[in-house]
Amino acid sequence: MKSETQVAQVKNFKNFLYLAWQHLTLPPPTPIQYDIADFLQGNDKRILIEAFRGVGKSWITSAFVCHQLLLNPQRNILVVSASKSRSDDFSTFTQRLIAEMPILEHLKATSDQRHSKVSFDVAPARASHAPSVKSLGITSQLTGSRADLIIADDVESANNSQTQLMRDRLSETVKEFDAIIKPEVGRIVFLGTPQSEMSLYNDLEERGFRTRIWTARYPQEIQQISYGQKFAPMLSELLKKDKKLVGKPTDPQRFDDIDLLEREASYGRTGFNLQFMLDTSLSDLNRYPLKLNDLIVVSGSSTWNEAPTKIQWASGADQIKEIDSEIPNVGLKGDYWVAPLYMAEQFEEFEGSVMSIDPAGRGEDKTAYAVVKMLNGVLYVTSVGALDGGYSEATLTKLANVAKEQDVNYVVIESNFGDGMATQLLKPIMAKIHPCSIEEVRHNKQKELRIIDTLEPVMNQHKLIVNLEMIHADFKLDPDHQLFRQMTRLTKDRGSLRHDDLLDALAIAVNYWVERMDRDMVLSAIESRNTLLDQELEVFMENTVGRKPQTTSWI
Repeated sequence: MKSETQVAQVKNFKNFLYLAWQHLTLPPPTPIQYDIADFLQGNDKRILIEAFRGVGKSWITSAFVCHQLLLNPQRNILVVSASKSRSDDFSTFTQRLIAEMPILEHLKATSDQRHSKVSFDVAPARASHAPSVKSLGITSQLTGSRADLIIADDVESANNSQTQLMRDRLSETVKEFDAIIKPEVGRIVFLGTPQSEMSLYNDLEERGFRTRIWTARYPQEIQQISYGQKFAPMLSELLKKDKKLVGKPTDPQRFDDIDLLEREASYGRTGFNLQFMLDTSLSDLNRYPLKLNDLIVVSGSSTWNEAPTKIQWASGADQIKEIDSEIPNVGLKGDYWVAPLYMAEQFEEFEGSVMSIDPAGRGEDKTAYAVVKMLNGVLYVTSVGALDGGYSEATLTKLANVAKEQDVNYVVIESNFGDGMATQLLKPIMAKIHPCSIEEVRHNKQKELRIIDTLEPVMNQHKLIVNLEMIHADFKLDPDHQLFRQMTRLTKDRGSLRHDDLLDALAIAVNYWVERMDRDMVLSAIESRNTLLDQELEVFMENTVGRKPQTTSWI
């Protein structure tokens, strides 16, 4: 039996957390970990904890579950995560604490109680259909469960929040929590890190949740404004006392400045802002200048040898409806694919086909390529891809075969890496498989600015066409290497993306055509139509009069 003094002390979760960390031979909890613990044991029935990756929020909450069972063994707790394995890991860790910590030894399940990682009981618990702790994946059958406390541990992941359709489904699923939680006494605790600018967590406040945010660095003033009342008061008070803290680590015992700089370089500026600064604000409309809404989606263009003489953009409801809702949309909130308003029935052969290649540089980059064809000032993106293998013969052969399939007549290679080695290795392979002109380009301008300066004007004029099949293929790639995710997440900040290989390849190909796009699409279409009419008139008059015109006029 524990002394009354011990019992009184552990009623405060922060004291229990200290004991748990001591048992796990960890350093004492940091001030931020204590602050999270304090928020957890508050009286709010619906809370959201947003804290930077690596702060230990899942471990803290696991200890909180043990603490809740220590105070009241009759509680029923449901743990839900993005995947079943993650929720099981949470449950297993909780069981480990119960089995090992002396203060919890009386909670060990008896032989006639449930004791699996999926669900388990604690010894003092009365017989019940609901176990003391149950773990489920967010895609599991939630209906039928009952709980006094629901822990939603990272229910939003990169795999279930890539598209608006996925996000809508996730949002509807978590509404089930209200049917599971016991009335009056029940609590729902969300903890996680936002995976996108349209994170589920942004909408929870409207559903009555109280949000608190702990960032890895003390934020700039503009970021503080975007956080509003959500920003942790502890950090806010420290900032008020010392403005020089801006940009410095909030939890230097876990992540010092060098560590955060390394992580920022690894994640990219945008990824770091999400994962470590919990910044999902889109207050600056120009922050993400490349939008899916400016593209035109058509079907079959990847296999075309010709294109319509005229194609017209519009973004009305009819054009959006023409795009199947099942087409993956990785754009930001309010950004949609659109079908053409009008597409001429008359087709003509493309004026040319260009393939750009961005050879693998350092790290995890792949050798990316893009094929862009042009007709009447309109650009058609007919093929994009990323290949492993660097400068290997197999990779270069695949590139040559793509060039052959796409009937490419010009190849442009980025030469910034390898001092043109890729070009020299590719030339003999191309000469054998698909002979065509090959040229190197070198860039000195900041990559992000160069890509935006190239693509934004073309897209704003709605002269960039993508094919439907390519969108589906792109979505199957790893998220970091998806063309359209790269496109919609690019900012002017240096290092804003972790990977930009496909987007850079597209920009190189588009840049080739930019100088040739001064021809007005409408005038070109009219000229083409008039030429065809003249040809038809010539045939008609020859058949009628019996002769060809001797001059430019029949008179």
